[in-house]
Amino acid sequence: MTVLQGSVKSTIDRVWDSFWSGGISNPLEVIEQITYLLFIRRLDNLQTNAEARAKLTGKPVQNPVFGPDEQNLRWQYLKNEEPGVMHALVAQGVFPFLQRLGGDDSTYAHHMRDARFTIPTPALLARVVDMLDELPMEDRDTNGDLYEYMLGKIATAGHNGQFRTPRHIIELMVAMTAPKPGDTICDPACGTAGFLVAAGEYLRREHAGLFHDAGASRQFHHEMFHGYDFDSTMLRIGSMNMLLHGVEQPDIRYRDSLSEGASGDEGRYSLILANPPFAGSLDAETVAKDLQKVVKTRKTELLFMALFLRLLKPGGRAAVIVPDGVLFGSSTAHKALRRMLVEDQKLDGVVKLPSGVFKPYAGVSTAILFFTRTDSGGTEDVWFYDVRADGFTLDDKRNPTMANDLPDALARWAERDSERERARTEQSFTVTKADIVAQGYDLSLNRYKEVVHEEVEYRDPLEIIAELEQMEKEIQQGLAELKAILS
Repeated sequence: MTVLQGSVKSTIDRVWDSFWSGGISNPLEVIEQITYLLFIRRLDNLQTNAEARAKLTGKPVQNPVFGPDEQNLRWQYLKNEEPGVMHALVAQGVFPFLQRLGGDDSTYAHHMRDARFTIPTPALLARVVDMLDELPMEDRDTNGDLYEYMLGKIATAGHNGQFRTPRHIIELMVAMTAPKPGDTICDPACGTAGFLVAAGEYLRREHAGLFHDAGASRQFHHEMFHGYDFDSTMLRIGSMNMLLHGVEQPDIRYRDSLSEGASGDEGRYSLILANPPFAGSLDAETVAKDLQKVVKTRKTELLFMALFLRLLKPGGRAAVIVPDGVLFGSSTAHKALRRMLVEDQKLDGVVKLPSGVFKPYAGVSTAILFFTRTDSGGTEDVWFYDVRADGFTLDDKRNPTMANDLPDALARWAERDSERERARTEQSFTVTKADIVAQGYDLSLNRYKEVVHEEVEYRDPLEIIAELEQMEKEIQQGLAELKAILS
C-alpha cells in the first residue's frame, strides 16, 4: 500500500467538509455521491485511454462508453461547465446515463442503475467537482488508498462504523489464510468489500507473477472475488472500492444471505473471509431451509456459520469473526455447531481478540475462527492465541500504541505445528481434540489457559512481628540521632 500524500488527504477532508456544510451529513450518502462522481471520472479515463490506443493503432474505439451524442456527459467537459448548467446536466443527463448503462455487464454498471443524485445546489456540486479533479487517479495504489481513506471516515462518523472491520484485523486474517492464485474468494456479508480488497492486495504483493499468465490474470479479474450484501448502498461502495483497487469484474451481488442460503453456490468457494452482522434472531419462516438442515436455530451468528460451511468446497478454508457466545454458548444449537466443526470438519485455530477492537461502536468480545471444510473430520490439535493488544489503545479513542500482538500471532500461526510443546500458560498454545471433547466442545480460550500462581513463602506471624518491632527500634534510634545533630 502507498501512503497518501498530505495534500490528497487534505483535499478529501475539504470535500467532506463541503458536503457537511452543504447540508449532507450522513457519511454513507457523502461516500455514495462521491462514488458516482468518481465513477463518471473513471469512465471518462477509460474512454480517453481507449481513444489513445485507437489513435496509435489506427483502429476505431471498441465499445465506447460514451456515444457521439453523450460527449457532454464526460468528466473532461462536465467539469468546465458553469455551476447551474453542470448541476442540471448531472441531474438530467449523467444520472440517467448511469442508470441505463446496463449494456455494460460489469457489477459497477449494474449497481449504478439505482443511482440517485442528491447534491442539493449547483455551488456545492461545482466545489466538489473542482476538488475531485485535483486528485491523482492514474495510479492503482493511490486510487485504492484514496477510497480507503474516505471509507475510514465512515468509521469515525458514528453508528455507521458497524460497516467497517478494522483494516489491520482484516489484513491479519488475510495473511493467516494466505490467498493463492486460483482461489475463489467469498465474503457473504461484504459491506464495503474490505476483505476482498485486502485479499486482492495480498495476491498482488505475494504472487505478482500471476499477472504474467493470461489465464491467471483473467481469473483474478473476473472469477476470483465474490461478495454478497442486501444493502444497495454498500454494494455500490464495495464495487467502487474493488474497481479503484484494480479488480476489473468482481462479482458483487445483492443477496440476503440467510434467507437465500447457499442458493446454487454450495461448494463453490475455496476461501471465505467474513465478519457478518450478528443481529440476534430471525423469524423461522425467513431462514433458508438449507441452513436449517445444518443447524436448527434462528440465531444469526450460528446461521452464518452454517452458511459458510455450505458455501465452502471440500478443502476450502475460512477465517471468520464470531461473537464469544459462539465459543461457549450452552444451547443445543451452539453445541451442535461446535461439535460439527471439531468432529465433521477441521477446526484449525481460535484467535481471541480484545474486547476493545470494535470500539467506540461496540465493546463486544469476539474471536476469529479458522476452519477447513473436509466433511470427514481431521481436527487433531486446535491452535489458540490470546491477542491482548492490537496496536491501538482499547478505549473509545483507539489511538495508535506500540503494544501489538498481531505480528507475533501471524508468525506463530505459521509455526503452529511446533507449538504443541508450549505450556498453556503461554500466549499461544495448542489443545488436543480429546481435551476439547472432554470440555463439551467449549472453544473459549480461558477454558484451557492455565494461570501461573506464584509460590508464597509461609512465615510465622511472631517472626514477622519481631522484625517489625526491630524496624521500629531502628527508626526511633535514627530519629534520636537526627534530633541530637539538629540541637
